[in-house]
Amino acid sequence: MPMPDRWLSSLLLRTGGHTFLIDCGEGTQISWKMSGWGFNQTDAIILTHRHADHTAGLPGILYSLAHAMRTDPVTIYGPIGITPLVNALRVVVPRLPFELSVVELFNGDVVQLPGGLEMRALEVSHHVPCLAYSFQLKRTREFQRDIAEAKNIPVHYWSALKEGQGVEVDGKTILPDDVLGPPRPGIKVSFVTDTRPTSELPEFVRGSDLLICEGMYGSEEERSRADERGHMVFPESAEIARRGEVKKLWLTHFSPALQNPREHLEAARFVFPQTCIGVAHKTLTIPFPDTESSDDPDHIEQE
Repeated sequence: MPMPDRWLSSLLLRTGGHTFLIDCGEGTQISWKMSGWGFNQTDAIILTHRHADHTAGLPGILYSLAHAMRTDPVTIYGPIGITPLVNALRVVVPRLPFELSVVELFNGDVVQLPGGLEMRALEVSHHVPCLAYSFQLKRTREFQRDIAEAKNIPVHYWSALKEGQGVEVDGKTILPDDVLGPPRPGIKVSFVTDTRPTSELPEFVRGSDLLICEGMYGSEEERSRADERGHMVFPESAEIARRGEVKKLWLTHFSPALQNPREHLEAARFVFPQTCIGVAHKTLTIPFPDTESSDDPDHIEQE
């Protein structure tokens, strides 16, 4: 539930001039304004499930996009059954300057989002249909200019080769593999909330640069309550991060009874040392590996 010093569940992702909103609890548009990020470039709103603490802010978000002069289409993604919820909330937002569509996702669905971002959905264990999401920004292979020049490949063919297309030069076929370097790692962010641990989750989040995961309750003593309500305790979330070999874990979605989540942080760090407590407007810029100096202040985690 909303707390005086704690906003409800929401995440913003931004890449290549495109913004994506994951969940929008009550008042999300206010917190969004405080972040300093604009509304106009929002291409998709992605919902984990239909509970109010993840969706009640949708009318305010839609109005904020409209007031930001958004005219390009916006898509809402979510699990089976999300369409009636969106239709009901649209009663208070009857007219918008952009086309709004709703897409219901099934377990295992893969969606290509604008900006080259690939989204995958995984069904998790809650009292209503609920999805976890992973977002991957894949990296193209490096074009080896020196090899292209040595093979006397005209410059006007380079773009096609970079895009993975073969070309014919002087009767010889040049394949992308002839001039592209080895595969390079991309970036992966995963978002998991409102679920008990499942056997599929570690593999689903595997290798994430950042895993944002619910920690409804702090201690092992609360595990029976977490099990009853379809949530996790800190050590369970940390175990998913450990088994999935992620680089960093942010815990979020705390119970109102959990007044000071940091009191239980060490229990999570005992399982997975790279665990942090999520706070409002916590921000991280993630560069492609080996492309930016880790000392660059723009890539420092900010609260």
